[in-house]
Amino acid sequence: MIYYLKYNVQAICKRLLDDQLESSEIPFKIISTNEIDISESTPNEALETLNIKMGRLGIEMVSSKKTILVEQIKAAIIKLLNLEDQVVLSNTSQYLAKTLNQHYRNLSAVFSEMTYTTIESFVILQKIEKAKTMITAGELSFSEIAWQLNYSSVAHFSMQFKNTTGLTPTLFKKIILQKRTDKILH
Repeated sequence: MIYYLKYNVQAICKRLLDDQLESSEIPFKIISTNEIDISESTPNEALETLNIKMGRLGIEMVSSKKTILVEQIKAAIIKLLNLEDQVVLSNTSQYLAKTLNQHYRNLSAVFSEMTYTTIESFVILQKIEKAKTMITAGELSFSEIAWQLNYSSVAHFSMQFKNTTGLTPTLFKKIILQKRTDKILH
């Protein structure tokens, strides 16, 4: 029997982070999901060792203010896409400005400078990734997915999906179903 696995990525990351920090014996305080406070008196050698250990797990320690801001923007966008409130989803710039307590122009400029892409492009990529997950789960129609991701129409959703992935949502779903069938047969 095949099982679909659902992950609580934040819980997994927090557990990995706790394990790594506790094993390093570096004094720390978790401020939020993506922020930790490590004493400035911690030796650089210990920080480098911790950074290497966490890097193997896909966790990067960042201290540059601009890089931190970019990561905060990305985290806020991902959180936004998981909200049920469609009104909030349609006002990404206002949501980010309010959440990060900065003018959107500043957020946009820093994001573009550091990532060489726009916040809007990042939002589209995240929406398409969420759409792929929703299509793979197979519980919603394309219309329902488009509505949940705040697209104005299924056509608009399909166009952005194809522009981003190179596939229509229908073809993507067909490929996923074919892969599942192939796994069952083998």
